[in-house]
Amino acid sequence: MPFHYSDEVKYYTFSSFEGQSIQHAVFTRQGGVSLAPYASLNVGSTVGDDLAHVAENRLRSFAAVGRDIASMHDVWQVHGSAVVFADAPRPPQAPHVQADILLTDNPVVTLYMRFADCVPLLLYDPIRRVVGLAHAGWVGTVNKVGATAVQAMVDHYGSRPADIIAGIGSSICQAHYPVGMEVVEKVRLAFGPLADSLVQKKNGQNHFDLWKANRLTLEQAGVPAIEVSGQCTACHPDDWFSHRGENGKTGRFGALINLAG
Repeated sequence: MPFHYSDEVKYYTFSSFEGQSIQHAVFTRQGGVSLAPYASLNVGSTVGDDLAHVAENRLRSFAAVGRDIASMHDVWQVHGSAVVFADAPRPPQAPHVQADILLTDNPVVTLYMRFADCVPLLLYDPIRRVVGLAHAGWVGTVNKVGATAVQAMVDHYGSRPADIIAGIGSSICQAHYPVGMEVVEKVRLAFGPLADSLVQKKNGQNHFDLWKANRLTLEQAGVPAIEVSGQCTACHPDDWFSHRGENGKTGRFGALINLAG
């Protein structure tokens, strides 16, 4: 089963990562202490929630998978393509680096990001023992952050794309993701003749398929093993925070990945 429970905390895992020497989780919104509209496992500290609740929710998330919160390395996500090589946990007093790709080969480090419609990309190279986590909204998707992350694994750790296993996590589906013509033009520039397969006209609006676009990007980067969760944040509001589905007044769910042992 893709969903697991630890006390009241509910989280999703990829079957592709089963039996591998890693831990990972894409946490739902269930099992926290935050009140509406952030109920309940909100881990976003910039959305207006009580910061004490946010801190408790993060502790619960890490405890659910048996990781120490002190192992966390997170970043200030800015819809960019910058890469951080997390050689050690981020000290709590250290400022957040602006980045949307995190990579590590250190089992002491837990990579951690926050989402509410954008695509979590989880990466694992079992040969070089490297894990990665990336954040891809429409900007990151058309800028192909997935390919940037793969290339960074190749350049920095000596990974081979053919060895990498990827998971495309819970995010907004095409049916719930109408976009303007400025986004459509960016998709066309990024994907060329394949753009028509990524944008669908529905009720007079263009809808962008983030899942298919990120899968295509990873395939083009040489990654053969890609699993799409198929979990839409807007379709399942009981499980996921959705920025669009909840008109911008909502929380953020967390995702983490780390090497085991």
